[in-house]
Amino acid sequence: MSRQIPHLLATAFTAATLGLVAAQPSLAKQYDDEKTAALLKVLDDSKVGLADGVRQVSKGGEAAISAKFELDDNKKLSLSVYTAEQGLGQDPEHNVLKEFSGSPEQAPWSPQVEVFKDIPHVSRASEHLTLMALAKHPLADLIDTAQKQHKGKVFSAIPEVKNHRPIVVVLVADQGKVEEYRYDLVTGRALQ
Repeated sequence: MSRQIPHLLATAFTAATLGLVAAQPSLAKQYDDEKTAALLKVLDDSKVGLADGVRQVSKGGEAAISAKFELDDNKKLSLSVYTAEQGLGQDPEHNVLKEFSGSPEQAPWSPQVEVFKDIPHVSRASEHLTLMALAKHPLADLIDTAQKQHKGKVFSAIPEVKNHRPIVVVLVADQGKVEEYRYDLVTGRALQ
């Protein structure tokens, strides 16, 4: 059993380190590409808010670890929420990492569920779980905070590492433009 702990810590550290490397370019990203423009055009078609979708799948101990609106493979609006079935207290190796996704254009939202088995999704979801395990507040509360503090519509909340700090990057759409805000996961406070 004691040999497992270093292995689990190494797994979590690796996921966080990969997140640090991968997080750098996304924070400097410009949101004026065609894909983002297409998403912003259909975002108001959603009948379900981001925090509402997160709350819907966060029941019975299951924890939401990231959420976003995106265009699916058919270029249709989709709401995607990654979850950890066993909650934030269970490490990624012994958890079930999955995605709830589907059209939010009708309420109630009726997402499909996919259990992650491929390396890219398992790696990304493991990073999100590791970072959200440090959070003082659940993801839905962080989304609500951002929605209250900023004009527009919150459409993405993804945990990352920035400057050795666990954060959630929140994207807000307002009048065809995207603003990016960062919140410290440990304190829940907005960062400059």
